[in-house]
This record gives sequence, C-alpha cells and structure tokens, in this order.
Amino acid sequence: MQRQLIFWLAAFVVLVLVLWLLSEILLPFVAGLAIAYLLTPVTDRIESIGVNRMVAALLIIVLVVLVLVYVILLVAPILGGQLTSFIENIPGYVNRLQTLLSDPSRPWVQKLLGAGFSPDKSITDLVTQGMGWLTAFLKSLWSGGRALVSLFSLIVVTPVVAFYLIYDWHRMIRTVDGWVPLAQRETVRRLAREIDAAIAGFVRGQTAVCLILGSFYAVALTLSGLNFGLLLWLISGLITFIPYVGSMTGLILALGVAVAQFWPEWSSILTVLGIFLVGQFLEGNLLSPKLVGASVGLHPVWLIFALLAFGYLFGFVGLLVAVPLAATIGVLVRFALHRYLESSLYTGGKSG
Repeated sequence: MQRQLIFWLAAFVVLVLVLWLLSEILLPFVAGLAIAYLLTPVTDRIESIGVNRMVAALLIIVLVVLVLVYVILLVAPILGGQLTSFIENIPGYVNRLQTLLSDPSRPWVQKLLGAGFSPDKSITDLVTQGMGWLTAFLKSLWSGGRALVSLFSLIVVTPVVAFYLIYDWHRMIRTVDGWVPLAQRETVRRLAREIDAAIAGFVRGQTAVCLILGSFYAVALTLSGLNFGLLLWLISGLITFIPYVGSMTGLILALGVAVAQFWPEWSSILTVLGIFLVGQFLEGNLLSPKLVGASVGLHPVWLIFALLAFGYLFGFVGLLVAVPLAATIGVLVRFALHRYLESSLYTGGKSG
C-alpha cells in the first residue's frame, strides 16, 4: 500500500509538471477533450440507432463547427461594434458618475460611501485598475495560446482531436481501466463514476444555466433600452459559470451603465435592477436546482478558488481544466475523509 501511494503521488507530480511545462501548447487538446467529453453521450445515442460510430462522430463534429462558425459570423460584428462603442463611452460614463456622486444636493450618497470616498479619485482609479486588469488578462490569454499554436491551428486541431477522442472514447476508457491494480479496481471504478457524475452534472447543467440566463439577459436588457445589451449579456451569461461572482459582476456593470445612461429616470434604472433580480431568482430557485442539482458536490467557494488558482497557474488552459480537477479533488478528498473516519487512527483502535 505504501509503495502504491508513493507511485501514484509521483505520477501525479510528474503529470502536473508536464502540464505546466506544456501549458502553452495544450489549449487545442484540452478544448478537444472537453468537446469529446460533452458530446460522447450524444454520439452513443446516434450509434445505438445503427449509425456507424465514425460516421456519427464526424457528423457531430461537423455540425458543431458549422454552428460555431454561424454564431461567430452572426454575433461577432454586433459584439465588436458594441465593445468599441462601450470603450469609447467609458470616459463619458465615468464623468457622469463622478458628477452624480459629488452632487452636494445628495449628501446621503457621500454618507453611504464613507467620508473618505473621493469620487474624482476613486472612480478614476477603479476604471484605471479595471482597464489594466482587462489588458493584462487579454494579454495572458494571447500569450497562453500563441506559442506554437496560432488561432488557425486552434481552429483546425481542436475539431480533429475531438473527433478522434469521441471515436476512441470507450476504447481509451477500457485501456485505462485495464491498468488499474485488480485489488483496487472496483474502488477506482466507483470513484471514477462519482467524478464523472460530478463533472457531468456541473458542466452540462451550468452550461445550460449560462445559455438560458444569457438569452434572458440579452432579450430583457435590449427591451429595457439599455445600451450595449449584447455585450452585457455575454459578460453576464458566460461569467454565470462562476456562481455568485458572475451574477454580481454583470449586475454591477449593468447598473453602472444604467445610472450613467438613464439618470434621473429611476424607473429605467429599477427596471435593469429588476431584470437581474428576476434572473437571480430563476437561477437560484428553478434553473440550478433542476439542471445542476445539489448532488454535484462542488461548493461555490471551492469552485471560485479552483478557477482562480488554475487560471493563475496555467492561463486559459487552467480555466478549462479547473472544474474537472476541482471535482476530482473533491471526490478524492471525501473518499479519504471517509476512510479516515473508519480507520483506527480516528476511532482509537476500534476500526469500523
């Protein structure tokens, strides 16, 4: 047992080291693996009706590529225009917010924010820091994918990797299963099923939540008359993948734009606030319980930490692998804790 533990710890260390060293070229392979993991069940269903697996995998990949290309061609021009306009309007929005916050006819604002708050300095510093963070983040995404892998190679390599992984998925699983020591095979299989349930439940469920909420925010914010509705939809919908953080980020951005655009029309500002409150109600009471469920086992705090930690260590690739690794670590920690509670080390000699 001790030798096996040392072996698997050494294997884990080597794996982490390899991932760290090759992180700059892993993006198309990790993306292909994620696509294959999500679409393998669909391929299995198509195969079950008599379609050859290779043909089914090829049809799935071609369909996904066509849909992505169509969405990009449809959304990219609108989104690019809104992003450009948003950047151009930031100085005007900042000046308007500074004027509102420093208005002497509203002393309650200063009391609410604190006596040490200076609108002229605080908001400017906040915008400067935010733009600096955004620039650094975009730069890290670019540097994380540029080494040996251009955008063209990402577009070409990812579907090819996904196709072969989908086609060989079950054979790869059987091969890895054959490597597991016979004495621990059933335990490892049980842990693998728990890890798969956690990853599948969260990723597929949370992806559906993001798409539904993103569509709701896009339509509702556009109908409310708020500028940059599509851009705010993209931020609010996609960042919703991170529980609480995503929704709060979207709320703050939307309210900032609403105040700068609509003030002093309180009804329009409250409409934007109401849209996000309705979205949060739908997410917390309907979408997440039905689509994600409580049995996933990924606590929001642990998920946020994993996304930040792996994103910091491995860049964009780290963001892609953060959820599967967090789910895996969570399952293994719960298993180790269960074994500890049954051991004589905890019971004081009375092993359960």
